[in-house]
Amino acid sequence: MPEWRRYERQPDTPYVKGHWYDPFNRSRIKGDYPIFGQRWFFNFTGTSETGFDGRRLPVPSGLNSVDPGGSGFFGRGEQAFVSENLRLSFDLFRGDTSFRPVDFRIRLTPGINLNFLQTRERGLVNIDTRKGTNRLDTHVGLQEGFVEAKLRDLSPNYDFVSLRAGIQQFTSDFRGFLFSEEQPGVRIFGNLCSNRLAYNLAWFHLLEKNTNSGLNTLHNRGQQVYVANFYIQDFLAKGYTSEFSFHYNRDDASVHYDDNGFLVRPAPVGAVVNGTVHPHNIRAYYLGWAGNGHIGRLNVSNAFYQALGHDDFNTIAGRHVNINAQMAALELSVDKDWVRYRASFFYASGDSSSRSGASRTDGTARGFDSIVDNTHFAGTDFSFWDREGIRLTATGVALTTPLSLLPNLRSSKEEGQANFVNPGIYILNLGADFDVTPKLRAFVNSNYLRFDRTEPLELLLFQRPVHHSIGTDFGAGFEYRPPLSENIVVRGGASALVPGQSTEDIYNGRVLFSVFANVKFQF
Repeated sequence: MPEWRRYERQPDTPYVKGHWYDPFNRSRIKGDYPIFGQRWFFNFTGTSETGFDGRRLPVPSGLNSVDPGGSGFFGRGEQAFVSENLRLSFDLFRGDTSFRPVDFRIRLTPGINLNFLQTRERGLVNIDTRKGTNRLDTHVGLQEGFVEAKLRDLSPNYDFVSLRAGIQQFTSDFRGFLFSEEQPGVRIFGNLCSNRLAYNLAWFHLLEKNTNSGLNTLHNRGQQVYVANFYIQDFLAKGYTSEFSFHYNRDDASVHYDDNGFLVRPAPVGAVVNGTVHPHNIRAYYLGWAGNGHIGRLNVSNAFYQALGHDDFNTIAGRHVNINAQMAALELSVDKDWVRYRASFFYASGDSSSRSGASRTDGTARGFDSIVDNTHFAGTDFSFWDREGIRLTATGVALTTPLSLLPNLRSSKEEGQANFVNPGIYILNLGADFDVTPKLRAFVNSNYLRFDRTEPLELLLFQRPVHHSIGTDFGAGFEYRPPLSENIVVRGGASALVPGQSTEDIYNGRVLFSVFANVKFQF
């Protein structure tokens, strides 16, 4: 806007002149003015996210690596992890996005990560115990790199169909239950009926991830994911959106060691046949229904998935298995003044056919597993079970992986393969969110955790019985936004898992805990 004075003697500036370094007022590099011509805009976004995580996990003792005569199986599980993520996003687009989708877009987002892990036992930071107990690592990856073009406008209300090709972020449902990734792919998307209907048709060809940062590498993963979903707004009730979806996970057989030297594909448990590892193919199909919104005063979020397909050599079952597994989730919440009270339920079916002896399974895998989930449900950061990954000591697989509710017994969420021979889980959740001030929010959360079936654990650990109760998970935390925007966000909290009988059977009776802090600056 031009300089302008309302009065000749008294200065008056109704239009604030922005600066390139000011994201709160008009700036040419934040998409407020054309970068050239009349319809080409440029938007730069820089994000710095610094995180700290202090935790106690069950880990194996490293005594035997330095003292063959040492005793004691479980070691000192206290760990400290610090991570710095820097993302620089460059977005060049044509069109006025205030009222309609862009006509053309090019976006690049490199990511830079620096992380440090301190542990108290050997053999955790690297398979080579001579590497010690600490690890410092860096990685640079391309997290977004795509071209987007609008193919056609379908109505005067800006219904459209567009095509996006390249590395792109995509979450296939409301809460990240099944597939949430930044991967190369081709996606056709758009809407109909004045944006009441929306859809995606997508194909992704996955890259390997860097083990310690989670960023993309330039190596092919050998896995393809196909997604088709369809959203209907105001489905059955105004304010409630339903999604119907189909997913296909085509994960080809391969052998892969992570950046710390551990075998992750195939999972090392039961993978050796006649002295060699046994790579295997997974073909999994998912039929899903999910919903999110409100029905009257009641906030509702739900999901159901049916998994089908086959694994031509499951490493725990030791044979070809057919997949028949289910997952269900429901969250209900009510807002009263400045408090949201919520209750939720989560279920993932477990495999009941595992037996010790000659016949290890009946050939049907009933334990539900996702493709690559990033779950925001039942507490998320303020749930120890969801936030932290818990390894099964001396087996090469995890009981659960970070940001996942599933006890899927896979070696790694991102670098490993889905495993449908697992115990499954029931989660009962109660919590509340408090809007203390416009800038400050507080959270409390509690989960009761219970395995659906324990036969896969008994088979894997050569231990019987393993009981069903995992324990109770408590957490609390806060979120503070000083400028009332997403430009500065401070989050912190603590959570603890009080062991139940099954956790004592598998590990010991020690309380597991996590304390975290996260600071995000965004321009």
